[in-house]
Amino acid sequence: MPFTLSLGSKAPDFCLAGTDGTVYTLESFADFPALVIFFTCNHCPYVTGSDESTRATALKYPKARFVAINSNSPEHYEEDSFSAMVARMDEYSFPWTYLYDESQEVAKQYGALRTPHFYLFDNTRTLVYCGRALDNPKSPEKSTVNNLDIALEDLFSGNPPRSPLTNPIGCTVKWKGHDSHWLPDDACDLV
Repeated sequence: MPFTLSLGSKAPDFCLAGTDGTVYTLESFADFPALVIFFTCNHCPYVTGSDESTRATALKYPKARFVAINSNSPEHYEEDSFSAMVARMDEYSFPWTYLYDESQEVAKQYGALRTPHFYLFDNTRTLVYCGRALDNPKSPEKSTVNNLDIALEDLFSGNPPRSPLTNPIGCTVKWKGHDSHWLPDDACDLV
């Protein structure tokens, strides 16, 4: 069985606290015909480099609800703590819901590999796209393709995504009890 959720799988449910003080489940987003769940954090240069591109994609497709989940353990990077998540949303007003997966169980259910790692679900909450958004999230000005944008365009045109599976590019998820301090942030370049 693959670690990452397979295409055609149903979205695993969750019950997570949001930075807005609300607790969310999968059902909280039932009114949207598409759902983009992405695993992210506060510190990763691949996330911070591409957040504005993700914002643009979220605003371009208002019928798709974007839900960000931070599963990183703050034992590795204090800036990935819940209080720092709240502060970051206050500062940047991103157009998505930002949830905290403190137990890391949701990241395990989805098989999140990197930050950022995107999962696009259709109106039946079936996974139709999994992987990256940009092909160069650390330096978006050097990107040549936005795979998430293309997948959303295909979905809303009534077509299956042309490239339903891509490799996420970013930092590894920071798991509890695993020492990742020896890895320089450039180690995130591994795909």
